[in-house]
Amino acid sequence: MGLNNLVKRLQDIMRNDAGINGDAQRIEQIVWILFLKIYDSKEQEWEFCNDNYVSIIPEKFRWQNWAVDNKDGKAMTGDTLLNFVNVELFPYLKNIEIDENTPMSQVVVKAAFEDNNNYMKDGILLRQVINVINEIDFEEYKDRHAFGEIYETILKSLQSAGNAGEFYTPRAVTDFMAEMLSPVLGEKIADFACGTGGFLISAINLLDKQIKSVEDRKLYSNSVYGIEKKALPFLLCVTNMFLHDVDNPQIIHGNSLEKNVREYNKEQDKFDVIIMNPPYGGNEKEMIKQNFPADLRNSETADLFIILIMYRLKRNGRCAIILPDGFLFGTDNTKMAIKKKMFEEFNVHTIIRMPHSVFAPYTSITTNILFFDNTGSTKETWFYRLDMPEGYKNFSKTKPMKREHFDPAVVWWNEKKEINIDGFDKAKKYTIEEIKQRNYNIDLCGYPHEEEEILPPMELIQQYQQKRASLNATIDKILVDICNILNEE
Repeated sequence: MGLNNLVKRLQDIMRNDAGINGDAQRIEQIVWILFLKIYDSKEQEWEFCNDNYVSIIPEKFRWQNWAVDNKDGKAMTGDTLLNFVNVELFPYLKNIEIDENTPMSQVVVKAAFEDNNNYMKDGILLRQVINVINEIDFEEYKDRHAFGEIYETILKSLQSAGNAGEFYTPRAVTDFMAEMLSPVLGEKIADFACGTGGFLISAINLLDKQIKSVEDRKLYSNSVYGIEKKALPFLLCVTNMFLHDVDNPQIIHGNSLEKNVREYNKEQDKFDVIIMNPPYGGNEKEMIKQNFPADLRNSETADLFIILIMYRLKRNGRCAIILPDGFLFGTDNTKMAIKKKMFEEFNVHTIIRMPHSVFAPYTSITTNILFFDNTGSTKETWFYRLDMPEGYKNFSKTKPMKREHFDPAVVWWNEKKEINIDGFDKAKKYTIEEIKQRNYNIDLCGYPHEEEEILPPMELIQQYQQKRASLNATIDKILVDICNILNEE
């Protein structure tokens, strides 16, 4: 059964339930039920492979013992089912006892339900939903992976932008970034704001092709690490990991920025590959900002994630991160200090300028991909402008960005040469001396002759504030230079 049809059936059932309001709650309801169904399927695999496996979930709460309807009239429904889910199942799962010896594959069960709820108020409709989900056979390897692909499409279609810059990153972008980083089995891969796990999935898809033995499979299963602050994306991410046979998903439900970055001084705190699209436009509390060095502190969330990465990237490790234009042209004191540290301590070797509307319809903010590694200071940085594909004016839900749209960038990446079209730089190399002379304003190889775009009011205000702050900082610096010259005279 196709998942699109399945989701439509589920939505039609839930629309009749007075406890559910809108798609956001519908997807939450679908996801916690799916998680238990998928987890039960995984546990059956683990029991088959390991005679000593013991589930963290008691028998009465395991999916196969309460959710499966054998059509013999004994399956719970109505008020009995509702009472079981609300009074017994959820309280137990929220309070599962864990300790330092509990494997991550079991820890995630408690984390998955800590901030989730059953919204449905009609036990008969809840039984119908469970029965529809039960029609999926997750024991079929091919079906499970096909489901994973469609599952991500459903996430994209139902997920809307948050108020702190979170939105779905197109698969084309995550795949391109992962390919350029070329992760290898045995490396530790991290995303500190992992959302539903898109970047991690793109990375492990490359690792999957490298598996040749049972030992390789173990490396694969322990290769990724993610942190997600919000409950629903966290649960989606964990589910996504299980669907892709990551049996020990190191996915944490928490805030990556809550720990003092100076404490990341052990090897196990650091990663070979970091790949992410941090939330931007958000503002962190003063308490969070105290976790960062005074000269680098900023309320802008994306800036804090850049600092975090610099503390958690292994020696010789490599990173790809998406950042808005504001980071490139920003020359206020804090942004300059962050960029100065990055260029002096890391090798910022390539910056890909992405066309507008890549993240449509979630946001119109123009973004860039920064690639850097921890091999020493920057000597030179390449800039490359990825132009809109021929025949496209904008990307949209019906005309999304595709992986092949990055093909020109991949060809260029492998030969790295300067390109000038109609007097405008499409690709150009800048030395660190040239970048310093620009006060670390790295708004280079931008888009010429762009049509004026009418932005939503809040994005227009945010863009204006970023540019104003940058201009004010530049003016202040010029005034200081003039005063110093006059004083010398």
